[in-house]
Amino acid sequence: MKIAIFGKSFGEVFYNNCHQLFDYLHQKSIKIYIYKPFYDFLFEKVNLKPEVKGFFSSPYELPMVDMVFSIGGDGTFLQAVTFVRDTGIPVVGINSGRLGFLADISRHELPAALYEIEKGLFEVKKLTLLELTSPKKLIGDFNFALNELAVHKQDSSSMITIHVYLNDQFLNSYWADGLIVSTPTGSTAYSLSVGGPIMHPASQSIIITPIAPHNLTVRPLVIPDDMELTLKVEGRGGKFLASLDSRSVVVDQSTELKIKKADFTINIVERTNQSFYSTLRNKLMWGADKRN
Repeated sequence: MKIAIFGKSFGEVFYNNCHQLFDYLHQKSIKIYIYKPFYDFLFEKVNLKPEVKGFFSSPYELPMVDMVFSIGGDGTFLQAVTFVRDTGIPVVGINSGRLGFLADISRHELPAALYEIEKGLFEVKKLTLLELTSPKKLIGDFNFALNELAVHKQDSSSMITIHVYLNDQFLNSYWADGLIVSTPTGSTAYSLSVGGPIMHPASQSIIITPIAPHNLTVRPLVIPDDMELTLKVEGRGGKFLASLDSRSVVVDQSTELKIKKADFTINIVERTNQSFYSTLRNKLMWGADKRN
């Protein structure tokens, strides 16, 4: 078995768990390829020098492996996706902190999860992405998002206006601080924090959620994911912020953004005793009431 490990940094609370992780991989003779900056962090901060078969520092150096372990939070998982891209390599999310929907294996569950993965006791789920197209590639060479595309006003100035078209038919002009276009996976991320609905990962939908809209009757809208969206933004500042997951760029308001479902998916490893519903209960503390 060959795996790649991607990570950034984490707190001392996960140091012992990290040692346990690499001890287990070594005992099972699993071949490891590791993100070089993460290896440096382990060596300098965690006092850990794991035996590895090789390093990678960019998406183009990622070897073909059986799966990628993302160690960190959901932000780290989203960055791991930019390395995996359309290779189809399944991603395992190991949470080194407290809350994570994508990095959903907690440090307490790590020993059991490693055993299950090594024995093949898991399922692979496919998650859809959004693709951003524009006259030029705005955010590097990977204009895709697993969670959401968002547009924001650039500073604390007046709100912006986002004109939205669905399959070239005019939908609405949103007067707001911004707008989020989300996948079902991203429905529990930024979109949820501004009042968007929670969507099942298999719902084949796209969510349009305004950020602090001026018209209080404007509400989030769910549309089929086979529709293409066009965003035209205008505001006094002449520029706005566009972000794909955690990556952002300043864009001139003359730039037209087109968003559609990507033609590939991201594979994630889901434990057999884990489900979207149990994740909701655990992460959002549903049922955490004395009456239940």
